[in-house]
Amino acid sequence: MNADTVRQEFPNLPDNLLGLGELAENLWWSWHPAARMLFKRLSRRAWKESGHNPDKLLKDLPLKALVAASEDSTYLADLNLVLMKFREDISGDMRRHVILPGEGASVTIAYFSAEYGLHRSLPFYAGGLGFLAGDHLKESSDLGLPLVAIGFMYPEGYLRQQMGDDGWQENINEPLDRNAAPISRALDESGRQLVLQVPLFDPPIFIALWRVDVGRIPLYLIDTDIDLNNPWNRGISARLYIGDLEQRLRQEIVLGIGGIKAIEALGYGQLILHLNEGHAAFALLENIRGLVGKGLPFEAACEKARHRTVFTTHTPVPAGHDRFPFYLIEKYFHAYWPTLGLDRDAFLGLGHNPQEPREGFNMTALALRLSAHRNAVSKRHAEESANMWKALWPVQDRGFRPSPDFITNGVHVATWVDPRMALLCDRYLGSGWADRQGDPALWERVDAIPDKELWQTHYWLKIKLIDAIRERSRRRWAEDEINPSLVLAGGALLDPAVLTIGFARRFTAYKRPDLIFEDTSRMKRLLDDRWQPLQIIFAGKAHPADEAGKRVLQKVFNFCRDPAMGGRIAFVEDYGEQIAQYLLHGVDLWLNTPLPPLEACGTSGMKAALNGVPQLSVLDGWWLEGFTGKNGWAISHQKESGNPNQPDAEAVYRILEENIIPLYYQSSQTAIPEGWVKVMKAAIKVAGSKFSARRMVKDYCENFYSKLASKPFRS
Repeated sequence: MNADTVRQEFPNLPDNLLGLGELAENLWWSWHPAARMLFKRLSRRAWKESGHNPDKLLKDLPLKALVAASEDSTYLADLNLVLMKFREDISGDMRRHVILPGEGASVTIAYFSAEYGLHRSLPFYAGGLGFLAGDHLKESSDLGLPLVAIGFMYPEGYLRQQMGDDGWQENINEPLDRNAAPISRALDESGRQLVLQVPLFDPPIFIALWRVDVGRIPLYLIDTDIDLNNPWNRGISARLYIGDLEQRLRQEIVLGIGGIKAIEALGYGQLILHLNEGHAAFALLENIRGLVGKGLPFEAACEKARHRTVFTTHTPVPAGHDRFPFYLIEKYFHAYWPTLGLDRDAFLGLGHNPQEPREGFNMTALALRLSAHRNAVSKRHAEESANMWKALWPVQDRGFRPSPDFITNGVHVATWVDPRMALLCDRYLGSGWADRQGDPALWERVDAIPDKELWQTHYWLKIKLIDAIRERSRRRWAEDEINPSLVLAGGALLDPAVLTIGFARRFTAYKRPDLIFEDTSRMKRLLDDRWQPLQIIFAGKAHPADEAGKRVLQKVFNFCRDPAMGGRIAFVEDYGEQIAQYLLHGVDLWLNTPLPPLEACGTSGMKAALNGVPQLSVLDGWWLEGFTGKNGWAISHQKESGNPNQPDAEAVYRILEENIIPLYYQSSQTAIPEGWVKVMKAAIKVAGSKFSARRMVKDYCENFYSKLASKPFRS
């Protein structure tokens, strides 16, 4: 961003602080603590009130605060150092970790996702899938990959959550303030916002493009809320995961087909397509249609397109795969399939799942058929996916299997490691540890961190978490005059001296957030133990259309405000990126109790472990690969014909009573729980060495991107 653009965006900035505006408009700052500290130093209070959003901070801050910083020589020197690093990272030759061979220099990876979790100022995410996509972009920037991303603007976001007096989730609408977010209009050659027409629709649908800079990676966001569209069409991009089925189909058409049109209009040449889940699968059809338009028959075009496509599937839960009635597909695609050289039956067959012949057009089936390179997100998930989709590939069909590969998810270390933990790593792993994070030998040096320093850092983060929760409860009480029981349920009585369990993820039945309440009398004894008490912090949202998930949430929330629980159970409303950071850094133990085999991978436990928080989890997803017997505790799921929850709940209680609670409260004369700290160190070592986004993105490069880049258009 040049100086004139920064002046236009931030007219109050003194000339020698224009670099702050340059930083604010690129999310690079969000994973570089020195950059974040520059904004915080302007005004700690304003930084907090802005929601850690530098764009909003710089626009709201009084001029005198900016002038004071512009006259502070120390501040200016620190700003220049950060700017030097920033400009080097986003413009220099960063391909020091990953090199695409052959024709790789001319190839761009086009990454499609329905959601991106990047920062709370950009509410374009619902949960783990979005944050996985966000971490993929950040790591691709760090590694210097030639990647461009496509998603939706979502001016109404996903949902803001408040809990009602009856414990029922209430959805609050809070439109995005585009003037206080790090987004800019994508411009055409004449300097106007780029606006394109999406094929297929009558009346026509137009999309405007916005740009978010994620380090070196441009993320382009599709927006239908423009004057050229009629009201129903303007609402296509209104919010994430629209409940109306027809509008949801229109959204996925715009994301996939409109996304390809956007990529073409932006001037990107040879492409490797990477679809993060099946929501954008229509992009594959539009890619094939372009080849058919150049004279190739459908089968030849299809084969050519397959071999430049990567498809990542993320869930073994059937409800997680979008399906649309055939009549809706026919309504929108009847004029489209002739341009592919197909008739109705052949087109509908692309999305047909033989195991569910009456369930409609399946977007995952479409993506699997049209991608030669497919992966699940953990070893166990690959096994489940192969079984789930085996009907798509008869034995005689050239030996294809639906998910022959897996790349276990990972998390972006610089984003999810707390700065205080990062300082410990600087001191004992070496100042360049972040660049060498892929070396397993590096993480063995975690043992060199003195127990006292690690424990004191963790305890400081725990106090910070509980203070933040109490402040949220106080503000709800003061601003909304809510029922006092909601204040108590929000965590007003939490005690930092007590062993604290965290459970934070989407509330849906298969994740079993209420498992720990299977035996309430036993749970009460654990909470109320005079000498070794327990407390639990819950957070998470139920999907607006998931009534069963909302009922589970209501059940858990009502336990939180039950006086019999002694104020030891808390629910934190409106779980998002900021409170996730507090929880992942500050709880003592991370609890994960999905019903196997429905956890495809899970990444929240990885983030917690990076910060020295061990996990108590059912052996599913990543924990099957990550559990060593030293870095946490495992629940071996027992399949029974009766209540599947009872044996798993019994295992949770037993492990807590016999292992976890005694170990946590067993302190030496120095008041340091040395046995617990040993588990903390093991958790950090395993998560850092095996479950980083650095390892994940390198796996994508080695298994897929590099192979495709060497022959990106082979037939």
